[in-house]
Amino acid sequence: MINYSEHPHRRFNPLTKQWVLVSPHRAKRPWQGQTEKVSQKERPSYDSECYLCPGNKRASGPTNDNYKSTFVFKNDFSALLEDTPEGELNEGLFQAKAERGISRVICFSPNHSLTVPEMEVDDIKKVVDLWQEQYVLLGKKYFINHVQIFENKGSIMGCSNPHPHGQIWAQSSIPDEVNKECNSQLEYYNKHGKALLVDYLDSEIIKQERIVVENNSFVALVPFWALWPFETMILPKRNIQNINQLTEQEKLDFADIYKKLTIKYDNLFEVSFPYSAGLHQAPTDGYDHPEWQLHMHFYPPLLRSASIKKFMVGYEMMANAQRDITAEQSAARLKELPLKHYKKK
Repeated sequence: MINYSEHPHRRFNPLTKQWVLVSPHRAKRPWQGQTEKVSQKERPSYDSECYLCPGNKRASGPTNDNYKSTFVFKNDFSALLEDTPEGELNEGLFQAKAERGISRVICFSPNHSLTVPEMEVDDIKKVVDLWQEQYVLLGKKYFINHVQIFENKGSIMGCSNPHPHGQIWAQSSIPDEVNKECNSQLEYYNKHGKALLVDYLDSEIIKQERIVVENNSFVALVPFWALWPFETMILPKRNIQNINQLTEQEKLDFADIYKKLTIKYDNLFEVSFPYSAGLHQAPTDGYDHPEWQLHMHFYPPLLRSASIKKFMVGYEMMANAQRDITAEQSAARLKELPLKHYKKK
């Protein structure tokens, strides 16, 4: 009889309708591959060379405000442009279409030395407030149908500046990963009359196998179908389609669980834990989306230690997503970690 904590098996992701191969026995293999350099260097609260610190001049010329809390500005090297001219190519297998959009940078704090797990909950809530404001502001523009809010933390995740910040890319089309979730959630809602992730969270709360931390309004858990070794997701306890529907208390609880989860990440290997995180929420296309449930994905690359990362190569690129430890094993490790940051021991 199969033992899911020992034997290879596949798990289904109902959001993307894709499978992940789980090979828990492979976690025992010796590692002779690449290791990453781990920097424990303490950063100053202000860096005169940083493009994101208050009052500093950015690479493209503009000067930052002397901000005391959060700060948002148009990305000086935007991937999306508001004035992209219309155009479309449709020649059989050769297809292209113009894409309009807006890219913005959000500084989480004026303090260059901080990351989210080291910020105060009230200050993280100000980030959530700004996310809410920007979602509404950008979503009102007639050509914006999707607003993607995300954070890349750590140079290993391609973050070019250690100052605490995130980005927003708002665009006219709905991106592929979000579109998969749109279709899956709509199909489930039409069949069951309830949001997919609402039912999923109800089941996870009953099982209590993959929950890492929770508070009055939110749950952070390792998804059953997780791909990355310590992948997690934050879900609200009530049905919420987008961030604009959060109450003041829920925004505070969101900030609280964001901090607690990332503290656990840092404590795992006692290092500033890298990840890419992003909010998935209803499109801003003018339609009601009762099928949607707001959620936040965290995709961290570290596998066994602060210096060994998970690579998506070979089989993963050519065949199927794959992981070496089960979701239950990674959830158990994260859950047992303290909520006091290792730097404050």
